Amino acid sequence: MRLVWATVIADKSSSTDAQNLVVVLDDGSEGRAVCYPALCGTCSIDDRVLLNTTAVDLALGTGGLHFVVTRGEATGVAYDSASGGHIMKLRYTPLQVDVVSVESQESEHHEIMRAATSLGGMPVVCCGLHSQVPLVAAAVKSADPNLRVAYCMTDEAALALPLSDVIRACVREGLLDATISCGQAFGGQLEAVNLHSGLLAARYVARADVVIVAIGPGVVGTATPFGHGGVAQGEALNSVVSLRGTPIAVLRMSFADARSRHRVVSHHSIAALTQISLAPVRVAVPVLPQDFAEQVEDALESAGVWDQHVRADAEAITPDMRGVRVSTMGRGPGDDPSFFAAAYAAGECAARIAHDREA
Repeated sequence: MRLVWATVIADKSSSTDAQNLVVVLDDGSEGRAVCYPALCGTCSIDDRVLLNTTAVDLALGTGGLHFVVTRGEATGVAYDSASGGHIMKLRYTPLQVDVVSVESQESEHHEIMRAATSLGGMPVVCCGLHSQVPLVAAAVKSADPNLRVAYCMTDEAALALPLSDVIRACVREGLLDATISCGQAFGGQLEAVNLHSGLLAARYVARADVVIVAIGPGVVGTATPFGHGGVAQGEALNSVVSLRGTPIAVLRMSFADARSRHRVVSHHSIAALTQISLAPVRVAVPVLPQDFAEQVEDALESAGVWDQHVRADAEAITPDMRGVRVSTMGRGPGDDPSFFAAAYAAGECAARIAHDREA
């Protein structure tokens, strides 16, 4: 870890939940920093701030920003904003924060959550990457704009939901009707103690017809069998099964990624489906050009995916993204169409199941 003092010289924020600051560090360098007002208050121009510069110093593409730890106040109380709740997130760290969790006794939803034990077959799309969330949501909304869609963000990557510009855009444009931060993650419209409660809150509090589960920004990879963020997808699928929902897996596929382990079907998806998931789930398969489709089928068949899971074919659709721009590893839909098609397919599958439940 590296902590460095700096001075705020500009505020380019588009949200009150996460400030986008320009700072000058005491070594003379200029950089970008994120401040979460819920953790340390709102920064102003000329404020002195203590920054965590670790990710930038390591030249990380993911998480490569400075983060404000505290503002330089001379004396007294620097920040005081009680939530009214007693559940802590970021527990036992210097920035632990109190929240009103959806389940807690202080919550207006406590009685609802006391009785919530089953998803009752509700479709839940489990993603491997954060960037798949808006694609799934757009496909659901294109199938039926009246379907309510909730996003449960787990705590295996970024913990602050307000960091995600794309989720903010999805809420603004109506692709997402509710956001729920689960576990140590924070900043959703609803807070949940864990993913199980988050899923139940999505159904009974947010009144969702379809739920999307994914990590936040910042997937981890180590080129080892289990040291990657894809494991979270398999664990999410298991959570949905345990709550008697209908789990749908999004395949992470690409014919543009230079890394062999992520080409065709990523080893993240294969691991989630064949080594982490403990029960059969629906695996959404998009329509692709014949050569690509054959390679995908060979990858899934050879990995034993169809020995464990159920294939769910989808139509070739391009949903209305409502102006929300999405890229994956810097690639857009024209650069890596199979990645986008896989997420669209899962959203279409979820919408179909939601309609069947209503019929």
